[in-house]
Amino acid sequence: MSLQVQQIAPHDPEFVAALAAEELPVDDLTEDGRLFFRFEKDKALIGFGGMELVGDYALLRSIVVPPPSRGQGSGKRITEQLLQKAEGLGIAEVYLLTTSAADFFEAAGFERIAREAAPQQILATRQASSLCPSSAALLFCRLSPSTSQPSTISTETVDD
Repeated sequence: MSLQVQQIAPHDPEFVAALAAEELPVDDLTEDGRLFFRFEKDKALIGFGGMELVGDYALLRSIVVPPPSRGQGSGKRITEQLLQKAEGLGIAEVYLLTTSAADFFEAAGFERIAREAAPQQILATRQASSLCPSSAALLFCRLSPSTSQPSTISTETVDD
């Protein structure tokens, strides 16, 4: 089975509807530095996810798995692919904010940190400064970024 990954526009109607259905932020999707992806397995949607590029860092965001695809490892595969994409772009540190999935992300290799431990660039994002509540957990993952040229992002198939 292979996973298909396609970069999508931030205003993709299916993506925006999926985020809204899970009460995830949609107010800042079209701002600069955001990359969003559609993930399919055997031509069936398994979810969406994205990242906000902030200087030398990335903020993972907008990860949503529709109910029919839950409990099948889809969220884990999406997270792994987003981390690989960040690594390919030369990102060494990835952060995320969550109110409901800290345990999931800790199992995926992230560690919970205090907000004051995050770089100022991350704390200044709309996600950290206003869209996510102050009670949201902040998590961090260190990557080993590629030293080669940054990868281009488009449609690709990944064997899983």
